[in-house]
Amino acid sequence: MSTNATTHRAQVLGAPGDRYEEILTPEALDFIGRLAAAFADRRLELLKERRRLSAHLASGRPLDFSRATSPVRDDPDWRVAPPAPGLTDRRVEITGPPERRMTINALNSGAQVWLADFEDATAPTWDNVIGGQLNLLDACQRRIDFTSPGGKEYRLDDRLATIVVRPRGWHLVEEHLEFDGRPVPASLVDFGLYFFHCAQRQIDAGYGPYFYLPKLENRYEARLWNDVFLLAQDLLGIPRGTVRATVLIETVTAAFEMEEILYELREHSAGLNAGRWDYLFSLIKTFGHRTDFLLPDRARVTMTAPFMRAYTELLVRTCHKRGAHAIGGMAAHVPSRDAAANEAALAKVRLDKEREAEDGFDGSWVAHPGLVPVCREVFDGVLGDRPHQIERTRDDVDVQAADLLSVRRISAPPTEEGVRANIAVALRYFDAWLRGHGAVALYGLMEDAATAEIARCQVWQWLRHGVVDRDMVIKILECEAAALAKEAPAALTAEARAIFVTTALGRDLPEFFTTDAYARHLVRRGTEQA
Repeated sequence: MSTNATTHRAQVLGAPGDRYEEILTPEALDFIGRLAAAFADRRLELLKERRRLSAHLASGRPLDFSRATSPVRDDPDWRVAPPAPGLTDRRVEITGPPERRMTINALNSGAQVWLADFEDATAPTWDNVIGGQLNLLDACQRRIDFTSPGGKEYRLDDRLATIVVRPRGWHLVEEHLEFDGRPVPASLVDFGLYFFHCAQRQIDAGYGPYFYLPKLENRYEARLWNDVFLLAQDLLGIPRGTVRATVLIETVTAAFEMEEILYELREHSAGLNAGRWDYLFSLIKTFGHRTDFLLPDRARVTMTAPFMRAYTELLVRTCHKRGAHAIGGMAAHVPSRDAAANEAALAKVRLDKEREAEDGFDGSWVAHPGLVPVCREVFDGVLGDRPHQIERTRDDVDVQAADLLSVRRISAPPTEEGVRANIAVALRYFDAWLRGHGAVALYGLMEDAATAEIARCQVWQWLRHGVVDRDMVIKILECEAAALAKEAPAALTAEARAIFVTTALGRDLPEFFTTDAYARHLVRRGTEQA
């Protein structure tokens, strides 16, 4: 590889902004360019493989555990790396976008880990992407503060959560950075900028550069990330194995390759996480053409459904068998001033976390600082003074392929209320996303892109199989669009409605709403900076 920095420097197409030069330095852009030069083509090949497998599954090919990788699953001896500093005790993890106030609140929340989310919880405007990197840099240097319009001041406490960054998925690009005439993969931008500026700072503080990896579909995509880690560490002179990454098992195909994914990342692995809405979204994308995978109302598909129980129990068993953390799913409740409603919601959160802790999970997610105490209390009750329960190997769990796919056991027709709920949430989320907000409080829950994805694809599936009337869907859509325009005069109602029509009412189901909506609505190319 050439040592000439200008050969590999990514070109900035986005508009300049306050302090952007601190992130978009020539050295950082060279680092991004080197990652793009090494891995952009391989990423494209893996995305082609996704489409090829999708076509095979649509044509009736069964989904099963791979015979080719049975030696990996059958080998009892290999383990992932031991927990890294700051990732030994993960009983409560709080998630949210790297906005300035959220950064401070999350780090101060009392959770053990903060997932700084550039993916589902961030609308990827140029300002959000670079502003988020600035907030992380300031947090790593403990120089971050914030004063609200009302005069409330936010500053860091002494004890802070460990930062874990979730970059965007492999399917997305960053149109404001270009290398070799093409947009840079968004994953490499989010990972690379944080790694370049903060990896050594985190190491010096006694921690390390830690990541959550979204939307992986197989072991090859995990191997690509592992190779990214190796090159990034080598380029900056950081010892191999310093990076740690937790993989979200939020696609159906990845659920069949959990051990293989841990194996590919083993010296960099920090475990697996169970992501509910994206997992159901993936199930519909993969098998939406089949009537035996027709899901009922979203609210009725709980984590106690047999196929979801199989998925989470297999995840715990897999992780603990290999010495890795198993992290549970999201509690999205937003605390309310209505005491009765709040008490009822917290009771549901408690039950969900009790199930996870008793099943063997080592920690779980919350979306709001107000949920940290109840999640901590539940896991304290099971873990006590132990940092985790990895020693509980769940040898009693025996999950077969059919168990992961036993959807028809909860099959039921959708209700009009379920259709309306999906349209209402998707429409309001699309509007917020278009206006730059990726995490949005809707109907008492903190929602992100995963909610919008499952909501719109359920409507598509119901229309696809004729179990809901198209005229009824259109009528509800118009009613909810009118309600949105009335309740929020500044809402981008027409654009939000157009996204819903394009992604939910067409003959084919788009893989993600974010790809086309990003290109059409969020990309703003400005003054060239480099």
